[in-house]
Amino acid sequence: MDVLKATEIARALVSARRRTTHLMSYPGEIPATLEEAYQVQDLAIAMCGEQVRGWKVGLVQPAWRDVAGVERLVGPIFAPNVWTKSTDGTTPLPVIVGGTACVEAEIVLEVGVDIEPGARAWSLEDARRCLAGLHPAVELAGSPVAGLNALGPIAVASDFGNNAGLLVGPSADVDPDTWASMRCHTWVDGELVGSAPVSTIPGGPLEAFRFALETITARGRGLTAGDLIATGAVTGVHDVVAGQSAHIEFGDMFDVDIAFVDGSRPGESPRTPSSLCATTHGKN
Repeated sequence: MDVLKATEIARALVSARRRTTHLMSYPGEIPATLEEAYQVQDLAIAMCGEQVRGWKVGLVQPAWRDVAGVERLVGPIFAPNVWTKSTDGTTPLPVIVGGTACVEAEIVLEVGVDIEPGARAWSLEDARRCLAGLHPAVELAGSPVAGLNALGPIAVASDFGNNAGLLVGPSADVDPDTWASMRCHTWVDGELVGSAPVSTIPGGPLEAFRFALETITARGRGLTAGDLIATGAVTGVHDVVAGQSAHIEFGDMFDVDIAFVDGSRPGESPRTPSSLCATTHGKN
């Protein structure tokens, strides 16, 4: 993709996130390939100027895999948008009204060592040696672009992989293989919308972790001990809007109540002045 066009798309996406303003359509021509999408993503990351605290892994639906050329994609998670459960009960998460917002139950694997950039093949054992721990978590998938997911994985990858933040539960020093049978549940507005074991993630969380390490380092980016990798939606991807609520359970280990709030309203979702690309709810 022409650098000027890629820059214009990245600038429009970042600007909309800064202003918490929705876009009715994708801001320009959707990149033709995943490589071009990551070109836009890299430009947008640089424009934001925020620390990348981790990465989300998203599964590409089978109907789109010939187009994307891969089974998964990655997107950055910025440090101001890594949150913890509120001690006051319900945890508010900010959404861009009119844009895309989804809630996803996730297993997060923590990087245990610094990893240098560079393209090479990664095995599951390579990935396991880099693993420090495991967390139950909730991804707030989100974008200023209305209906982003329907535009396909190339568009999704270009806009930070449709990530808007990550709510991280307590650390569990447990091999991810032992979590395979643990069942997760997601309710939205009191209705059970998803229930599945962690084994629903194709190849398990460790395979998604391996894919992320291989993909990120091949793009010329390193990782730091403590970085977080969200390995994919266990109970599915569930659309939400401001005013709705969710309850998510990870077996008997962790549960959280969430209220989705209008990210443009300071009283509901205070912004961090240094955050250029997204809103925070003040609980990180």
